[in-house]
Amino acid sequence: MSAPTPETAELPAAAATLATPVDSDSARASLEALRSEIAKAVVGQDSAVTGLVVALLCRGHVLLEGVPGVAKTLLVRALAASLELDTKRVQFTPDLMPSDVTGSLVYDARTSEFSFQPGPVFTNLLLADEINRTPPKTQSSLLEAMEERQVTIDGSPRPLPDPFLVAATQNPVEYEGTYPLPEAQLDRFLLKLTVPLPSREDEINVLTRHAEGFNPRDLNAAGLQPVAGPADLEAARAAVGRTSVSPEIAAYVVDICRATRESPSLTLGASPRGATALLSTARAWAWLTGRDYVIPDDVKALALPTLRHRIQLRPEADMEGVTADSVITAVLAHVPVPR
Repeated sequence: MSAPTPETAELPAAAATLATPVDSDSARASLEALRSEIAKAVVGQDSAVTGLVVALLCRGHVLLEGVPGVAKTLLVRALAASLELDTKRVQFTPDLMPSDVTGSLVYDARTSEFSFQPGPVFTNLLLADEINRTPPKTQSSLLEAMEERQVTIDGSPRPLPDPFLVAATQNPVEYEGTYPLPEAQLDRFLLKLTVPLPSREDEINVLTRHAEGFNPRDLNAAGLQPVAGPADLEAARAAVGRTSVSPEIAAYVVDICRATRESPSLTLGASPRGATALLSTARAWAWLTGRDYVIPDDVKALALPTLRHRIQLRPEADMEGVTADSVITAVLAHVPVPR
């Protein structure tokens, strides 16, 4: 399957399974079945589904950006149900405290001792809904969890479950009463996926389903069943780890990220962490397409969602209508592709 061009692709949909070792093939088939299973509840968001699977394979986190009503929350819930993973949802509000996310020590009058009460972060898939509506103090409560996979309370580190993924949502068109995520926290997200409005045909499909009795709050009634699990993810991660990267591909990734730092439209380019993230997501996509090696098209296909939140536009470029995606697309067009 040929990789989509970065000018037109948001994120490639999962590709057909090719011949691979039995354990790897079985894991890939299970993960690819997620698309049809999630489609029972969510219509027309194959790219977002693929992005979430890539993040799970890379042990990364995802920032979902889209206007209200495009099924961002439903998408995460459907993914958790299809993977048989535990999920919790936190509505981020201005009065939310860090302990409301991580948990805290609670005094037990019966034993005269303090015991730890885990917060919602102790789950497999944490939906951080409208993360930019809470102050930086509470936003930062997720930094250790996202990076170290643990929460430290009263000096004691407490490991989080594996797999662990934070799927944070934000509204791109409403900024009143919001707290934009700082660059340091944006950099903790492996991917930033834009969840678009559905096409006319997809929107008709959504309304038809609702007219026939579909209830987005009852996924069991929609017929969603687990088609993969933690064992499939573990086997898939091991297979991704065996996906080879040539020195030329590694240099290509570095050249792309260095080119963003030299762009006249940007005040901040992609960091070395962005380069490692792009290499990681390209390996995961290469494995999903049935290969055990990375090609330049894999890097191009994942460049937009991996880098768009790691760069910062100059104010004058922003006023002229330049976007992060257009800058990355221009970089991809100018950086020589290895042969």
